[in-house]
Amino acid sequence: MSSSGPSYGERAEFSESDVCYRHPDRQSFTLCQRCGRTICGDCQIQSPVGVLCRDCVKQTSAGPKGAARVGRSARVAGRRFAALDAPVTMSIIAVSVVVFVLQLLSHYFGRDGVTSALWYSPTFSMADGLHEVAPGQLAGYPEGAFIEGEFQPWRMLTVMFTHSVGFLPHILFNMLALYMFGRNLEQMIGSMRFLALYVFAGLGGSLGVMFWGYADTMSLLGATVGASGAIFGVLAATVVAFRSMNVNVTSLIVLLAINIGIGFMPGMSISWQAHFGGMIVGAITMWIIVQTRGPRRKTQQIIWLVALAALLIALSFAYLVISPV
Repeated sequence: MSSSGPSYGERAEFSESDVCYRHPDRQSFTLCQRCGRTICGDCQIQSPVGVLCRDCVKQTSAGPKGAARVGRSARVAGRRFAALDAPVTMSIIAVSVVVFVLQLLSHYFGRDGVTSALWYSPTFSMADGLHEVAPGQLAGYPEGAFIEGEFQPWRMLTVMFTHSVGFLPHILFNMLALYMFGRNLEQMIGSMRFLALYVFAGLGGSLGVMFWGYADTMSLLGATVGASGAIFGVLAATVVAFRSMNVNVTSLIVLLAINIGIGFMPGMSISWQAHFGGMIVGAITMWIIVQTRGPRRKTQQIIWLVALAALLIALSFAYLVISPV
């Protein structure tokens, strides 16, 4: 039986077509795995799929393919972020750190412009214009005075991402507490519920500062920064969540009590009002989530959380109804 090719042990002979497509004077049996053209030793490039010619390598590494790889990398990065055990917690930490860096730069090069644009003072909950303070109502002004109001309610939320640039442990302690307790709570109740709880607690902290203005007129002039209200809300919510599962929360309650007590120490310049406001709202939010847990009560849970959000927003307009001065 005849064969068209050489038998085993015979030497193969080059034909006219067995020459490199780039170097016709060089004979070769090697073919490019992509285009099938014959290539000599100088034109061969090893790849994971075999030997390729130089033209095919250029085509696969340029143009739309390269852009597609960038797109795939972005999608992979997005999936990895979504796969984090607590994406909301990590995002809040990241935003807080970025804002703090901007605050530092503004502190040294911009007269604290970033901090003053984001902090909260009860005067930002008052109607625009001058408000007359009765004689003796404001310490140091026995004949009365005027307080300038500027209604900017969004500051009740932006203040959650600011921290004191003169006291580095402020942001370190807040972010450490958020990382330790926020991650666990987010995994327990889900990212969207945790985001709602954090925002509600932060707003509750600002409301605590605002409502104290009714009791102490001097506090109207004080500006606050920090995520402490929201952090205390997370801690209080953790207590409520663990208590609903019959977990011993004594150590966490002691931790809360110690931190509350620190706020009353002389010279600490800590807004205990924000701590109490955040704690109260955080505990209420978590109580709603616990009482309406389960797939059959999801609609009821949404209704109660929306109602709580509406109540908090309505309370933020309290100064427009009843002025503190």
